[in-house]
Amino acid sequence: MLKKVTKALTPKFILSKARAIKQALKQLEPMADRECTICGYRGPFNYYGRPVRIDALCPKCNSLERHRLLMLAIKNGDLLQLEQDELSVLHFAPEPVLELKFRARFKQYVTADLFNEADITLNIESMELPESSFDVVIANHVLEHVDDKRAAKEVARILKPKGVLICQVPIIEGWKDTYEDSQIITESDRWLHYGQGDHVRYYGADFRNRFLDHGLSFSNEITSEGKSVIDYGLIRGEKVFVFTKV
Repeated sequence: MLKKVTKALTPKFILSKARAIKQALKQLEPMADRECTICGYRGPFNYYGRPVRIDALCPKCNSLERHRLLMLAIKNGDLLQLEQDELSVLHFAPEPVLELKFRARFKQYVTADLFNEADITLNIESMELPESSFDVVIANHVLEHVDDKRAAKEVARILKPKGVLICQVPIIEGWKDTYEDSQIITESDRWLHYGQGDHVRYYGADFRNRFLDHGLSFSNEITSEGKSVIDYGLIRGEKVFVFTKV
């Protein structure tokens, strides 16, 4: 009885908003149990991001879809460039969950960041490192934040002959060209145009050949697809890119 009276006295717009909130919360519930390729957890994943992605965050190790994709590629032997333990590896903006794995795996592993804690403070656009210093550079979701062509030139400079850049970026494959505009400078506008307040572009299909004149050539890519997307909570079609020093 009290419930009916309360409903009758509550303005319709409030009831409508309450229903919308209830429906939205329902949409955030996990769709299925997943498996983390990094820590081995099996069960429901948490939602994450803006806009919100369900089944995105591993509740045990805090891995996201892109972290699990990279580790899956390594486990499946799809990244032959990371097969040798003796490699010298420079990891920009190191994701904690990956850093733990890589530091234990590679004998020469160095993390770098311009703002956050890392082994060395380093600007990827202008690195105070000698030429041919590393076999591998890892830079996941870094290039969309910086002058990527300057960064590519510097990465090529400090890579050893046949060295590789392994990276992930936000990309729309249906776009022929990368979307960027130097007039888009405010945080709110960058959220609107690029999906994050500190991004300066959204890559298109030209990403693969974007750095050819800057010392790097596209080598190969690994794509999240099929049942792996379901099993490990991956984003459909997300990619790991590999570039080789020219």
